[in-house]
Amino acid sequence: MRAKQIIALGGGGFSMEPENSLLDLYILRQAEKEKPRVCFVPTASGDSESYIARFYQSFKQHHCVPSHLSLFKSPTPDLEDYVMNQDIIYVGGGNTRNLLVLWKEWGLDRVFYKAYEQGIILSEISAGSICWFEEGVTDSIPGQLTKLSCLGFLKGSNCPHYDGEKERRPAYHQLISSGEMKNGIAADDGVALHFIDGTLVRAVSSRPHAKAYRVQKVEQGIEEIPIETIYLDREEVCK
Repeated sequence: MRAKQIIALGGGGFSMEPENSLLDLYILRQAEKEKPRVCFVPTASGDSESYIARFYQSFKQHHCVPSHLSLFKSPTPDLEDYVMNQDIIYVGGGNTRNLLVLWKEWGLDRVFYKAYEQGIILSEISAGSICWFEEGVTDSIPGQLTKLSCLGFLKGSNCPHYDGEKERRPAYHQLISSGEMKNGIAADDGVALHFIDGTLVRAVSSRPHAKAYRVQKVEQGIEEIPIETIYLDREEVCK
C-alpha cells in the first residue's frame, strides 16, 4: 500500500511565487511518475476563473497532466471517480470556512479521505493547508483571525503565513496560550510541511530564510521551536 502523504504550504506555490516553481516541482516529484495527474481544487476562492487560469498557465510548463475540479461547474456527476483517478490533489487558498461547508455538502471530505488513504497526494496552500488539520488559524471572518475546526486528517493545529502577515504569529500564540487552540505547527510563506502517514518528515522551502516552527503552550507562556527547514535546490527537484 502506498504511503499517505499531505504537503501543506504556509504560502508560496504558483499563486504567490509565479517566478519560483520550487515548491510546485517538489510536490510533483513526490508522485514518482513521469507525468503525474494533478487536479487543482479552487473551492476556497469560489472557483475563481483567474485563479484556475493561473494554475493552468503554471502547470502546463511542467511534466504533468493538469486539471481542475469545480463545484460550481462540475466536470462530472461522479466526483469520487474523478478524484480517485488523480495522483495529486492541489487545494487553493481563500475562505476555509466556505471550503469546508461546500466539501461536506458535496461529500468531498469523505472522498478526499479515501484518496488520502489510498496514497493520492494531498497538497495545498493557506486555506488548503489548514483544512487537513484538526484546527487552524483562519481569516474567514473579515478582519479577524480565529480558530476553525477542520477535517482532522492531521493531528493538532496549523498556522500558515506565519511571517507573511504580521497579525498571524501573535494571534496563533494567543489562541494556544489561552487554551482555545491545540499545540501545532506554523509555516512561513515559502515553506511546505511534508507529512507521511501522519508524521512530519520534512520541511522544505522555496526561500532561503523561510522556516517552520512547532508552537506549544508551556507554563511560562508559549514555546516556539524551529524545525529544520531545507532550502530546495532547483537541480535536485527537477531530476
